[in-house]
Amino acid sequence: MSEPKGNDKKAIALRYQAFEPAPKVVAKGDGLIAEEIIRRAQEHGIFVHDSPELVNLLSQIELNDYVPQTLWEVVAELLVWVRSIEITR
Repeated sequence: MSEPKGNDKKAIALRYQAFEPAPKVVAKGDGLIAEEIIRRAQEHGIFVHDSPELVNLLSQIELNDYVPQTLWEVVAELLVWVRSIEITR
């Protein structure tokens, strides 16, 4: 997920695996780091979703921490939506 702010961007990368209790923040950053996160995601065919509000919330989570339960519903809806896009490709 990314958020443009003029020339400054923020990006958060999440990973979810079935055996984990929740999605996990596996990369985050702003500026050049955000651009690199986005570039690598796109390079590997990973969907990049632009949601400034969600990025702001997720950026408060420490790296390698799980998404808190208060955000599970919105993150789950996003993951289901992304999965449906991948199926139709």
